Amino acid sequence: MGKSRVRLHKYIANCGYCSRRHAELLIAAGLVQVNGGAPPAGVAIVPGEDRVTIHGDEIVPPPKMTIALNKPAGFISSTHDTHERLTVMDLLPRRMREWGVFPVGRLDLDTEGLLLLTNDGDLAHRLTHPRYECEKEYRAVVEGRLGGEARRRLVEDDRLVHGMTRPVRIVGLRDLGDRTEVRIVLREGLKRQIRLMFRSVGHEVKDLERSRIGGLTLGDLPRGGWRELRRDEIELCLEGGDEPRA
Repeated sequence: MGKSRVRLHKYIANCGYCSRRHAELLIAAGLVQVNGGAPPAGVAIVPGEDRVTIHGDEIVPPPKMTIALNKPAGFISSTHDTHERLTVMDLLPRRMREWGVFPVGRLDLDTEGLLLLTNDGDLAHRLTHPRYECEKEYRAVVEGRLGGEARRRLVEDDRLVHGMTRPVRIVGLRDLGDRTEVRIVLREGLKRQIRLMFRSVGHEVKDLERSRIGGLTLGDLPRGGWRELRRDEIELCLEGGDEPRA
C-alpha cells in the first residue's frame, strides 16, 4: 500500500501557515523548499517524511485539537469579524489561534450553548456536511403556549423556512405560563433555522441554547468556558446519541 501523499500547497495550508492560494504564490515565487531543494510544479509530499521549509523555517502541522466552548450571547462564531465585534476566539488563549482552531458551524450572535472549535478539517467536515446527519439539540424558550397544531407543523412541515428542511423532533416541552420551553433536535443547521421555524408558526424565540452535538452534551461547562475534548468525546460528537427523554 502506497504512502499517503498531499499536494504541497494543501500541506502548507493545513499547517496553518497561510491559505492554499497564498501557498501557491509562495511556491511559484521559489520561497518554498522540499528536502532542501526547489520542488517541481504540482509536487505531492509525504507528511512526516518530506521536510518543507519557508525561509529556512520548517513547516509542520500543529497538534490536532478540538475544543468544546459554552458560547455566550454577543459573540460572533467566526475567527474574525470585519465590523470589530467580539468573536468566540476572544474567549480562547492566543495559542489556539496559532494552532489554527476554527468554529465548526455557527451559532447566531444571540444564541448560546455548545460550540465546537477544531483544527481538524476532516472532523469539521463530518460534523457539518448534511450527508452525515449529525444531531444537534437545542433548548428554545418561545413566546406563548405551543399548541398541538404548531407542534405538528414544526415536525411535519418541511417548508417553514426558505427551501425544504429535514424533519425535526420535539423531545421536551415545559409550560412556563406565558412562554414555553421546547427541546428540539435537528440534523442540519440552516441559518437562523429554529428562529424562523418558530416564527412561521406564530411564536417568537426569546432564548436559544444548543445543548448537544451528537452524543456530547454541554454538561456543566460554565458560560464562556471551554475545555479540550478527549478522543472518546470527539467520537461521541459523531454519534446520534441516545434518545433524550421528554
